[in-house]
Order: sequence, then C-alpha cells, then structure tokens
Amino acid sequence: METTNRYRPIGGWLEAPSDLQPELDSHVSADVVVVGAGFAGLNTALELRARGAKVVVLERDFGGFGASGRNAGYLAGSAGIEFDMFHKRIGHERSKGIVEFYDQGVSYVERKLREYGIDCDYNQSGILRAAVHASQEAKLRKDMQTGLELGSYSEFLDSAALRARGIPPAFLFGCYAPRGGTLDPGKYVLGLRRAALRAGVKIYENSGMHSFTTGATVKAVTAKGSASAPFLVLATNAYTPQLGLLKDKVAPIRVSALETEPLSAEQLAALGWQGREGIVTPHWTMESHRLTARNTIVTTTKQLNYAYGSKTPNVPDHAAYAALEEGLHERFPGLRGIGIRACWSGYVSMAYDALPVVGASGDAGNVLYTAGCSGHGVATQSMMGLLLAERIGGIDHPLMTALQHKTPTTLPEPLQWCAIKSALALTGMLDASVNRRARQN
Repeated sequence: METTNRYRPIGGWLEAPSDLQPELDSHVSADVVVVGAGFAGLNTALELRARGAKVVVLERDFGGFGASGRNAGYLAGSAGIEFDMFHKRIGHERSKGIVEFYDQGVSYVERKLREYGIDCDYNQSGILRAAVHASQEAKLRKDMQTGLELGSYSEFLDSAALRARGIPPAFLFGCYAPRGGTLDPGKYVLGLRRAALRAGVKIYENSGMHSFTTGATVKAVTAKGSASAPFLVLATNAYTPQLGLLKDKVAPIRVSALETEPLSAEQLAALGWQGREGIVTPHWTMESHRLTARNTIVTTTKQLNYAYGSKTPNVPDHAAYAALEEGLHERFPGLRGIGIRACWSGYVSMAYDALPVVGASGDAGNVLYTAGCSGHGVATQSMMGLLLAERIGGIDHPLMTALQHKTPTTLPEPLQWCAIKSALALTGMLDASVNRRARQN
C-alpha cells in the first residue's frame, strides 16, 4: 500500500524549524512557566508577555510538533460540535456560553493572524457539514436546530444549493456555517512561535517536563534543568495524563490524516468546489475533506484509535490510512489513482462529554491546565491563551466562567480501554452501514 511509504512522524504540514531553541540545561526562573508550545501554550505565552510577564516555555520536541502541527486546519467555531453530548446535562444557559466560547475562538484567531502578521493560507470560506446519504438528514437537522437555539448559526443547503457552490456530488445536502474556514496549521503554529520569540518569550525545545513540584512557587523539572515560577500552565492537552494530571478527566484519542499529491488544473476544474469550503460529515465518527492552498486534498478522522493506559506513541496507524484512502476514493471517484503525498497521526484529548477541560490544581491553585480540545483545537486552544493569561492576572473572563462544569470521571483501566474500543467499534459499524447504502445509490 502506497501510504506505508508516505508516513511522516511529524505530520504533513511542517518541518522542524531551522532555529531550534536550546535545551534547558540549568535552572531558570520566570513569572510563568508554560509547558507545551502548541496553539494553547504559545497563545498563553504571547498574552502574558503582552501584559509584561516574564515567560518561559518548555517544549518536549519543537514548537508545533504535537497536535497543533498535525490537525486538519479547520477554524470551525461551534459548527462541528455535538450539542446533544452536553446540552441536557449542563443546561441551556451554560450551553449557550460554551457555544459562544467556540465561536469567539474563531474571531480571536482571525485577530491574532492580523496582529502577528501570520500568513497561513487562511480561507474564510465557512464550514459545511454535509451528508452522504439521505438517512443522515434527520440527525443533521436536529443538530442544526439545537445549535440555532444555542446561538450557533447555520443554514440548511439542499442538493441544488450544494451543486450551485460546486460541492462534489457525493455530498447530498448539508448545514453551512459561514463563520471560520480553513488554514495551514503548520504555518499558523510556527507563526505563533516566531511571534513569541520576537516578543521575548524564552522557549526551550527538546526540554520535556519530567515532573513538577507545587507550592507558592512551582518548579518544573526537565532532563537537564529546571524552571520555577509562581504559576505553571500545562498546555499539553492529550499528553497531560502522562504528567500525572487529568487522567480522570480526559483520554487521548489517536486521529489520522492523509494528503494527496497536488491536483492538476484539469482535475481541479472537473472537481469544482470553487469556494474550497471545509467539509465534515455527520457520521458518528466524522469524515473531513478539504482543499489546501497547494491544491492537495487532506482527509482526516474517519477511524479513531486509543492506546491502553492513555499512552500516546508516535507510531503510524496503517489501518486508519487505508480507511481514509478508501473514503477519499468514495467521495471523489474522479480522483481514483491519485498519488498520496503524506499520511500521519496525532492525538487529541477528549472528555466523556467532549467539552473543554480547563481549571487549576496544586497546593496554591497555581497550576493551570487546558485540555479536552476534542478535535477543535485551532479556535478553542488558541482562545484559551487569553482566558488563562487573564486568570493569572486575577481576571475571570466571562467565557472562562461559562466553561466551568463538572467533567465526567473517566474509567480506570482496563475498563476505559474496553469502553472506548467498544464505542469506536459500534460507531464504526453504524458508519459503515451508512457508507454501504451511499455506495448503492
């Protein structure tokens, strides 16, 4: 299989930066130590620096190495979240606040792209949630109606409306949300890294935190050094359980992606899709498809995985790549035979209610954390930078207040492994049934 030779352990969007920052090999002190140089960590560092704080960032590999540099690049707001997973449990008003948080995240990123001068091929196209079979209409309309009641705007587009937009014919109808669009996540996160270095943030790469001690001053220990500050921010998302925190709140889920070789001018013309809207489907485990600025198609998700014990091994998932390639051919049959440029995998953290997990821990409540991106990290984890910086400055942003809720407790192993694998198998069977019926049409 061609994807076997196209696996990239750092994802398909970026390369290691040429100006790798030095490893921490001594003791340093700061006002805030941030662990993790992805969307959340770098935006937090930038917001703190703008408020005059001395900030140290510890990164295990290099900035953008983790999920931030591997995702599909959807700046999607509330368009793709599953409202029914939390609406009834946390209530209508709190749900409205969470929807606002997701949508405000889009505006936040758009502002920061302008402020930091980051060119990441942002296409403000909106997001389309489109069905591949008639049986998906009831779920799509129900989700859309719940979203509208909570303040998440979208409009239903029938087949004629999709064809008028040039959306490929495999997608029959859908809900279109005009907010947001798609971008190159590698260019975005490396742009944040450059902005942070320009602003005077001290980033130590190849400096993973091994442990930390709490108290009025928090000390983070790496292989060769340490960093101390009155505040520690864990912006480590799916990797946080391995640091001894949030194992009872989030589970790391492996997500995979596949990118084609560039389409020819003739293939692009035949495809249509002139608006290049990001497309996600209402499967139980969604598919996502998008055209990039380099005229490739990136398709993601479709088949998820979980490693026992909340581990996050950086390994290929060839079964997932095969499923993605099959899905690509089904949705775009005119491109059958196109070459595969790259495939990769990464980890998102997910709570059982699929909501963000943000809060404080430690003896003095000065260890702050953010996780639970659930695959929506571009907007949400970027926006967390503002909320965490304000919390450290003594301000409780209204959206931070809206996010406060009781996260369901995860199961201990081996129950968690059994539960997640069973749920993934069940949703896989349901989605396979939809896909079989779509092929028969």
